[in-house]
Amino acid sequence: MSTVTATDGHPSTKASLDTLVDNHFAAEVDGDLLRVLATFADDVEHDVVGNPSVSSGKDEVAAFYRQLLSDLRLEKITNVRRYHGENFVVDESLVTATAHGTPFGIPGRGRTIEFRLLHVFDVADGVITRENAWIDSASVFAQLA
Repeated sequence: MSTVTATDGHPSTKASLDTLVDNHFAAEVDGDLLRVLATFADDVEHDVVGNPSVSSGKDEVAAFYRQLLSDLRLEKITNVRRYHGENFVVDESLVTATAHGTPFGIPGRGRTIEFRLLHVFDVADGVITRENAWIDSASVFAQLA
Protein backbone atom coordinates (compact mmCIF):
# COMPACT_ATOMS: atom_id res chain seq x y z
CA MET A 1 0.00 0.00 0.00
CA SER A 2 1.32 3.45 -0.88
CA THR A 3 1.95 5.98 1.83
CA VAL A 4 2.14 9.74 2.05
CA THR A 5 3.85 11.55 4.87
CA ALA A 6 1.78 13.71 7.20
CA THR A 7 3.27 16.97 8.44
CA ASP A 8 3.96 15.38 11.81
CA GLY A 9 6.30 12.93 10.07
CA HIS A 10 4.06 9.90 10.62
CA PRO A 11 3.10 8.09 7.44
CA SER A 12 -0.54 8.11 6.39
CA THR A 13 -1.84 5.56 3.97
CA LYS A 14 -4.07 6.42 1.07
CA ALA A 15 -6.67 4.31 2.84
CA SER A 16 -6.50 6.46 5.98
CA LEU A 17 -6.81 9.63 3.91
CA ASP A 18 -9.79 8.12 2.07
CA THR A 19 -11.37 7.19 5.40
CA LEU A 20 -11.05 10.78 6.63
CA VAL A 21 -12.61 12.23 3.47
CA ASP A 22 -15.32 9.54 3.37
CA ASN A 23 -16.18 10.22 7.03
CA HIS A 24 -16.36 13.95 6.28
CA PHE A 25 -18.77 13.36 3.39
CA ALA A 26 -20.85 10.86 5.39
CA ALA A 27 -21.27 13.43 8.17
CA GLU A 28 -22.41 16.01 5.60
CA VAL A 29 -24.95 13.58 4.13
CA ASP A 30 -26.19 12.75 7.63
CA GLY A 31 -26.49 16.47 8.39
CA ASP A 32 -24.37 15.90 11.51
CA LEU A 33 -22.57 19.19 12.17
CA LEU A 34 -20.57 17.86 15.13
CA ARG A 35 -19.21 14.96 13.07
CA VAL A 36 -18.36 17.32 10.20
CA LEU A 37 -16.46 19.58 12.58
CA ALA A 38 -14.63 16.60 14.08
CA THR A 39 -12.93 16.02 10.72
CA PHE A 40 -11.34 19.50 10.88
CA ALA A 41 -8.34 20.93 12.69
CA ASP A 42 -9.22 23.67 15.21
CA ASP A 43 -7.59 26.30 12.97
CA VAL A 44 -9.02 24.96 9.69
CA GLU A 45 -9.22 27.19 6.63
CA HIS A 46 -12.45 26.63 4.69
CA ASP A 47 -12.66 28.15 1.21
CA VAL A 48 -15.68 27.65 -1.02
CA VAL A 49 -14.86 29.33 -4.31
CA GLY A 50 -17.42 32.04 -5.04
CA ASN A 51 -18.23 32.75 -1.39
CA PRO A 52 -17.38 36.30 -0.38
CA SER A 53 -14.97 35.21 2.35
CA VAL A 54 -12.84 32.33 3.55
CA SER A 55 -13.83 30.82 6.91
CA SER A 56 -11.12 30.37 9.52
CA GLY A 57 -11.46 28.12 12.55
CA LYS A 58 -14.23 25.78 13.58
CA ASP A 59 -16.64 28.51 14.76
CA GLU A 60 -16.73 30.21 11.35
CA VAL A 61 -16.86 26.85 9.55
CA ALA A 62 -19.76 25.78 11.79
CA ALA A 63 -21.70 28.90 10.75
CA PHE A 64 -21.11 28.04 7.07
CA TYR A 65 -22.29 24.45 7.55
CA ARG A 66 -25.37 25.48 9.55
CA GLN A 67 -26.48 27.57 6.57
CA LEU A 68 -25.52 24.92 4.01
CA LEU A 69 -27.35 22.15 5.86
CA SER A 70 -30.47 24.32 6.25
CA ASP A 71 -30.49 25.10 2.51
CA LEU A 72 -29.57 21.68 1.13
CA ARG A 73 -30.36 18.17 2.30
CA LEU A 74 -27.44 16.22 0.89
CA GLU A 75 -28.79 12.87 -0.27
CA LYS A 76 -25.57 11.32 -1.54
CA ILE A 77 -22.04 12.17 -2.56
CA THR A 78 -20.69 9.79 -5.19
CA ASN A 79 -16.96 9.72 -5.77
CA VAL A 80 -15.90 10.03 -9.41
CA ARG A 81 -12.10 10.34 -9.00
CA ARG A 82 -9.70 10.81 -6.13
CA TYR A 83 -6.03 11.73 -6.22
CA HIS A 84 -3.59 11.57 -3.31
CA GLY A 85 -0.39 13.47 -2.70
CA GLU A 86 1.84 14.33 0.17
CA ASN A 87 -0.53 15.87 2.75
CA PHE A 88 -3.45 16.38 0.37
CA VAL A 89 -6.40 14.71 -1.36
CA VAL A 90 -8.16 15.95 -4.49
CA ASP A 91 -11.69 14.57 -4.78
CA GLU A 92 -14.14 14.91 -7.66
CA SER A 93 -17.67 13.90 -6.70
CA LEU A 94 -21.23 14.05 -7.91
CA VAL A 95 -23.64 15.45 -5.30
CA THR A 96 -27.36 14.78 -5.18
CA ALA A 97 -29.28 17.10 -2.86
CA THR A 98 -32.73 18.45 -2.14
CA ALA A 99 -32.88 22.24 -2.07
CA HIS A 100 -35.11 23.27 0.85
CA GLY A 101 -33.89 26.75 1.69
CA THR A 102 -32.33 29.31 -0.60
CA PRO A 103 -29.08 27.75 -1.78
CA PHE A 104 -26.95 30.28 -3.64
CA GLY A 105 -29.71 32.83 -3.05
CA ILE A 106 -32.27 30.93 -5.15
CA PRO A 107 -35.43 29.44 -3.61
CA GLY A 108 -35.05 25.66 -3.61
CA ARG A 109 -38.77 24.77 -3.34
CA GLY A 110 -37.89 21.17 -2.47
CA ARG A 111 -36.32 20.43 -5.83
CA THR A 112 -33.71 17.71 -6.25
CA ILE A 113 -30.49 18.90 -7.84
CA GLU A 114 -27.33 17.17 -8.93
CA PHE A 115 -23.97 18.86 -9.40
CA ARG A 116 -20.27 18.19 -9.66
CA LEU A 117 -18.05 19.17 -6.75
CA LEU A 118 -14.26 19.31 -6.64
CA HIS A 119 -12.46 19.39 -3.29
CA VAL A 120 -8.83 19.92 -2.40
CA PHE A 121 -8.21 18.80 1.19
CA ASP A 122 -4.96 19.54 3.02
CA VAL A 123 -4.47 17.01 5.80
CA ALA A 124 -2.20 16.85 8.85
CA ASP A 125 -2.29 14.77 12.01
CA GLY A 126 -5.38 12.89 10.83
CA VAL A 127 -7.61 15.96 10.31
CA ILE A 128 -8.42 18.37 7.50
CA THR A 129 -6.44 21.59 7.85
CA ARG A 130 -7.80 23.23 4.70
CA GLU A 131 -10.85 22.52 2.57
CA ASN A 132 -11.12 24.19 -0.82
CA ALA A 133 -14.37 23.44 -2.69
CA TRP A 134 -15.28 24.21 -6.29
CA ILE A 135 -19.00 23.80 -7.05
CA ASP A 136 -20.46 23.51 -10.55
CA SER A 137 -22.60 26.55 -9.82
CA ALA A 138 -23.74 26.93 -13.45
CA SER A 139 -25.42 23.53 -13.19
CA VAL A 140 -26.99 24.41 -9.84
CA PHE A 141 -28.32 27.73 -11.18
CA ALA A 142 -29.76 26.03 -14.28
CA GLN A 143 -31.59 23.45 -12.15
CA LEU A 144 -32.98 26.02 -9.71
CA ALA A 145 -33.88 28.71 -12.25
